[in-house]
Amino acid sequence: MEKVYVGLGNDLQEGYKTLDWTLKKWKSNSITVVILHLTHNLSQDFVYTPFGKLPASSVSEEKLEVLTKYEQEKMERLLSKYIAFCGQVKAEIRKVEKSDEPIHKVIVDLISRQKIKKLVMGLAFMKASSWRSKTATSSLLYIQQHKPNFCEFSIVWGGKLMFLKEENDEVRIENDQGVPITKKGSFKGWLGKMFAESSSRNSTHGLDSSSSQDQWQKNAQEIEDYFKYLTSLNLDAEICEEEKDVFQNNSTEPDLPELDDSTMSVAAKVESMKRKIDEAQEIVQLKKEETKANAERSAKAEWAISLCNTQVEKLDAGIKEETARRIEITNHIDSEKEQIQDILSYVQESRNRLTYLRELQLELSNKLQLSTVTRSHMETELEKAVIARAEMVREIEELRRQRDVIQRRIEFCKEKDAIGMATKLSEQSCSYRDYSAEDIRLATDDFSEILRLKSGGDWTNVYRGRINSTTVAIKILPSESQLSPEDFLTKMKILNSIRHPHLICMIGFCSEIKCIVFEYMQNGSLRDILFSAQGSLKKVNRSLPWHARLRIAHEVASGLAYLHSTQPKPLIHGHLTAGNILLDRNLVSKISGFSLNPDSDVCDERPDIRALGVILLNLLTGRNWLGLVEEAVSKDRTALVRVLDKKAGRWPIELAEELVEVAMKCMAVHGEQNSEMRVARVVVKLDELRRKGDEVVNGGNQVAEDENFVAEENSIEVPSIFMCPILQDVMKDPYLAADGFSYELEAIDAWLKMGRDTSPMTNLKLKHKSLTPNHTLRFLIQDWQTNKSSVPA
Repeated sequence: MEKVYVGLGNDLQEGYKTLDWTLKKWKSNSITVVILHLTHNLSQDFVYTPFGKLPASSVSEEKLEVLTKYEQEKMERLLSKYIAFCGQVKAEIRKVEKSDEPIHKVIVDLISRQKIKKLVMGLAFMKASSWRSKTATSSLLYIQQHKPNFCEFSIVWGGKLMFLKEENDEVRIENDQGVPITKKGSFKGWLGKMFAESSSRNSTHGLDSSSSQDQWQKNAQEIEDYFKYLTSLNLDAEICEEEKDVFQNNSTEPDLPELDDSTMSVAAKVESMKRKIDEAQEIVQLKKEETKANAERSAKAEWAISLCNTQVEKLDAGIKEETARRIEITNHIDSEKEQIQDILSYVQESRNRLTYLRELQLELSNKLQLSTVTRSHMETELEKAVIARAEMVREIEELRRQRDVIQRRIEFCKEKDAIGMATKLSEQSCSYRDYSAEDIRLATDDFSEILRLKSGGDWTNVYRGRINSTTVAIKILPSESQLSPEDFLTKMKILNSIRHPHLICMIGFCSEIKCIVFEYMQNGSLRDILFSAQGSLKKVNRSLPWHARLRIAHEVASGLAYLHSTQPKPLIHGHLTAGNILLDRNLVSKISGFSLNPDSDVCDERPDIRALGVILLNLLTGRNWLGLVEEAVSKDRTALVRVLDKKAGRWPIELAEELVEVAMKCMAVHGEQNSEMRVARVVVKLDELRRKGDEVVNGGNQVAEDENFVAEENSIEVPSIFMCPILQDVMKDPYLAADGFSYELEAIDAWLKMGRDTSPMTNLKLKHKSLTPNHTLRFLIQDWQTNKSSVPA
């Protein structure tokens, strides 16, 4: 709420007009009016008595205290009227203490300290404060010239906005039409002029009245002393034009017409001089009478002052006595009231306490009876609960045993499936197929961008396709590879001869387009799972547990060992990274990305061994920055724990340390020319670590942790029915086609617009091309996504 500061004086009507102008100006804004009012120190300046304004030094201390209190109460009543005039607008008072500093400097300092943005100054405020400062207009001009730029300063007099104008060292206040309102004057000069002219008149007119001369001589010294006292204060005040005009009229002699010697005779001149003398004598007589009347009025005034002082003293004594008596009676009444109130409170408290005790006694009696019945009932329930708990413990132990058996069976089935697939593919190694270009184009929908899996840069482009109702991955060799048909067939024979459960299997090739058909790995690469951000993964949106990472490490090492053990000479991968390790539907890892460069006589296994060490560190940390692990190994176990991948669960620290040791030995091969380190030795060590990990998982120490991980893994598993068969991403707007499968509307619509009339899943001809919204599937997908987002990370 914005604050508007308003300076008001002791003139109530003028203050009302200033407040009314302020409220009308900001009536459309929500403001708080802060009233600035100047406080007077009566003991140092002047006091107001029934006989006018007198110096404070001329009044006794006791009377000064009474007058000071009276003036303070008068000022409080005035400020209360100002606040009441504001009505519903919030108003508050800020008193400006009068100090040795001029008031205009005090106001400028207040604007800077309080950051006053809006200040309205009534002319009566500056007139009331001009005793120890410049004149009111000069003070206003100083404030206007020295105020900060952020302050909006307004001058109001008579309820109207006024403006300052400085001309020839004189300051005038004009209204909005340019008409001057007041004129700068000096009280000291006016007083000196009055005193000098009064003395001059007395000496000129020759007041020879004995009473007037005695009165003047009697008070001359006192008037002189009072004049010196007032002039020593160095005070300025503005004098109203009407008072100045009256004073000048009384102190100026009548104008006499000038005599023209050329037109008047001697007789006329004499007659004129006599007339002037008579007029002067009349004026002298008039002044004598006025002096006598003034002396009588002065005597009466002194007598009235004496009587008033005596009456004031009596009234003061009576007031003090009455005030003391009232205070004593009030204190006595207050003491009696407090005693009566204490007695009434004690009686009421006793009654309440007695009532509460009776209710408490009844409540405790009822609770005692109820607790007796409840206790017998609870004892019976407790016995049943103990029996039920024992039965649940036995069931839990049996379920744990069954779970361990099922987990071992799952691992066995995964290994069996992988070995069976490798055996099956090995049996078909001599019957790999050379597909035609038309088969490849049909499988990839003429190399549609929708089916592109990734861009391999200089190596290859990969598309997902379907051949004989089987999803495959098709790699297109770049044209710059410049392999002759004979070299290409030779490479295909080499790749076809490589059959291992943890090496990617080639299904066929196309010599026309120069592409290779591989088995399709549903879960992408190890790099996507370990390093990619969660929001960027499409098919896999989960973390690998630590025991699965130990298994993958052993599988990668065994596949690499198979390559190095081929005859007549080892096969070197040459580019083993986390991106070339693919995961199938059961998260079984297989190595891909074999080099197709011409054969070389150099068979250096060290780059593959160092790359294997890097992959082991990637599995430990879940990052591609190896400096953290190297630093952790050189320090202590606490530092190692900090760099382990938390998404893998709680690593057994002993197994993690042993895995780090194997990784560092693999990476150290870089500097050893004749190292005896072989992948076969790494396979033996990793197989041992895997068995230890299986024992930890199947043991009872980490059952709760593994259960939590399985629950989390299953909670974020993407159901296959939610995936679009074309885009391999969770569908947003599923539509049902004539083949009975649901597709993303954008993908199936693009498929049909390209002129296709076959099913993307079965390659069979569609009965029709109509699409039906699958609202039920859309609802299930939205519900699954909502539940997935509520699972804590």
